[in-house]
Amino acid sequence: MKVLALLTAVLFLNADSALAMSFGDWKEQRFSLFSGNEWLQSQDSVLVTSDDAVSLIWTPLDSSNGDASTAVWTWSVDGSVPATKLDQKGGDDRNLALYFVFMPQEIAEANRGAGIRKLLGVKEARVLMYVWGGDYKRGQVLSSPYLGPRGRSIVQRPAGIGKYSEVVDLAADYLRAFGEQKTQLVGLAISSDSDDTNSSIRARLESLELE
Repeated sequence: MKVLALLTAVLFLNADSALAMSFGDWKEQRFSLFSGNEWLQSQDSVLVTSDDAVSLIWTPLDSSNGDASTAVWTWSVDGSVPATKLDQKGGDDRNLALYFVFMPQEIAEANRGAGIRKLLGVKEARVLMYVWGGDYKRGQVLSSPYLGPRGRSIVQRPAGIGKYSEVVDLAADYLRAFGEQKTQLVGLAISSDSDDTNSSIRARLESLELE
């Protein structure tokens, strides 16, 4: 399966036009003063340790990346939370979630430089979250218990350990999740969440590229 995913990635992404993301300067957003994950960020990868904690790291994207419609990455989990209900507020722990934040062009320009909390709260924002967690069918679309109609989770992997490469069609998934054409991509985030199940996560995400 890993080989198949990598071959698919080559077909989808042109090496001359793909944007390789650096994780070195992503900012952390905690949701508690006293609890957060440990993030080890480098040029090509980010490692996270989450012990009964939750937080995310994020980065804005400039307008030159707004039309990106495909993404590829590799992720691995060595320590996993149990399967949870990803659409249940306060009980939705997941190993990793990769967020893609979209807005209409004019709204995106008005919010350039805003922090992730503000971006996620903009009523016109739409957020696709590719999730490793729960116990659902691959590709299943779930409502977000926190973002309401602005957010949708797309299940990539059930809770558990392993290493996989992913290829996603942002435009097709956006249409499937929200019933309309994709708007401008304005930001990315990665979260890891273990606080509801009092468990631990050891995970890595690497080689993220956009086209």
